[in-house]
Amino acid sequence: MDRTRVVILGAGIVGSACARELALAGCDVLVIDRGGPAAATTSHGEGNILLSDKGPGPELELAKLSRRLWPEVLADLGDLAAQAEWQPKGGIVVATTEAGAEGLRPFAASQRESGVVAEAMDADALRAAEPHVTREHTAAVHYPQDAQVQPAGAAAALLSGALAAGAALRSGREVLGGVVRGGRLTGVRTSHGTLEGDVFVNAAGPWSGELAARLGAPVDIRPRRGEVLVTTPLPPTVFHKVYDADYVGAVGSGAGDLQTSAVVEATLAGSVLLGSSRRRVGFDARTRPEVLSAIAAKALRLFPSLATVSVMRAYGGFRPYVPDHLPVIGPDPRLAGLWHASGHEGAGIGLSVGTARLVRSLLDGREPEIDAGPFRVERPAVLGEDVPAGSPAGEERT
Repeated sequence: MDRTRVVILGAGIVGSACARELALAGCDVLVIDRGGPAAATTSHGEGNILLSDKGPGPELELAKLSRRLWPEVLADLGDLAAQAEWQPKGGIVVATTEAGAEGLRPFAASQRESGVVAEAMDADALRAAEPHVTREHTAAVHYPQDAQVQPAGAAAALLSGALAAGAALRSGREVLGGVVRGGRLTGVRTSHGTLEGDVFVNAAGPWSGELAARLGAPVDIRPRRGEVLVTTPLPPTVFHKVYDADYVGAVGSGAGDLQTSAVVEATLAGSVLLGSSRRRVGFDARTRPEVLSAIAAKALRLFPSLATVSVMRAYGGFRPYVPDHLPVIGPDPRLAGLWHASGHEGAGIGLSVGTARLVRSLLDGREPEIDAGPFRVERPAVLGEDVPAGSPAGEERT
């Protein structure tokens, strides 16, 4: 019996998760990337697996599915899972103003109604959980379901699992265009020749919009840049993922100018990660001192004791932004054979395994575990006002 030939376009964590799921489903899977595995957006993230920053709606349902799947996937990976550095340490959201508290309390209440564990904390509970956090707070909520992984390690574990299940990997293959026969995408032209397949999954992260345009079916997925500061290793100082209540607003903002909020968390190596920023600057990779300064200032509001700590490096990366803040998952109705798994912005690490499960279910023709409709390609935010919903153009036809 012939197996479905699937070509995954992108070897980041979403592409790796999809490769693993589809290889386990019996597909003949090939993963290609113009660089190396997890070398771009994935390796420039913090590794967040969060429920705390998502209000009721489709993204929260995908996050809940992913949070349930992560321990199962890691258990299935066996010894490979150690690379992921799984930490189910929970998160704490702290409001530092009255306005922040007034927003946090009803937000947490709405999450509880959607099945998220969100526990209000008084001053004593917060001090016991995070002894070094600011005393100048107005409210705090504990989210025990929040977790963290080392992003590049987690992607490597998923990709290794895919390869163990029979998938193949080819690095250094840039997609230049598509080959369409009878209205169906049957191949992609790459810098190293043409690759044929039955299904092509666009998992190119911030480059997904450009890649989709090259294939003849444009989608509105744009880069949004974020930066993180990394301290020198410290004694145990931060015990959860801790962030200011204004982080949720920054995540949901569509503004193109700089958005910063305080996000502070430790790694297993002892360093503390200080974030976060969001700004739309295209693919301009320059690090701006004023952005790093704004991040540091916000972080010190939460943890004043970090003022004397040395920062050993900073890094930044591009996240795949969609105007309605929902990822794009599923088949493209304009071009048979083309699928999308992108647009997760800064949540791609956490949502990767849930996204992969959705792709597998949809490809198998099975009912997904959550409603996949809100993530469909054919919605205005994805197609854009100037993108026709008719037949694609610009690809090689044979």
